[in-house]
Amino acid sequence: MHTEKKIYIADDEANIRSAIKTFLENAGYAVEDFENGDLLLAAFADRPADLVVLDVMMPGSNGFIVCKELRRKSSVPIIMLTARDSDLDYATGLDIGSDDYLIKPFSPMALVMRIKAIFRRIEFERQAHAEAAEANGKERSESHESEED
Repeated sequence: MHTEKKIYIADDEANIRSAIKTFLENAGYAVEDFENGDLLLAAFADRPADLVVLDVMMPGSNGFIVCKELRRKSSVPIIMLTARDSDLDYATGLDIGSDDYLIKPFSPMALVMRIKAIFRRIEFERQAHAEAAEANGKERSESHESEED
């Protein structure tokens, strides 16, 4: 059963938020967008999202600060967006817990494909854990039955 995934976007540029939101909604995701990271954090505290897209340079708490805050409470996938393309910024974004890092300008379709890849990996890992747990349960049951014989 497919449940609609909720994605939060924080970017201070309305045109970028709008473009990302349109592409993600067309791909079947529920999207909420925020003009800054502080608003996103407040919404996340009430209603966590399944994935977060963060601009690095925003007024108030920048994307790095928001990423650190989210990591303190959640393992939600985070994709950073930035016009800053230095290796140091890239390394910082990944070191503080983001899952991916896209440099502006970027293709909204590329962002959608990266998000789909993250959700596929999460679903694959969930299924693998469920299958492993089921196999473990069968082994225990069979071993318990053979002990009783």
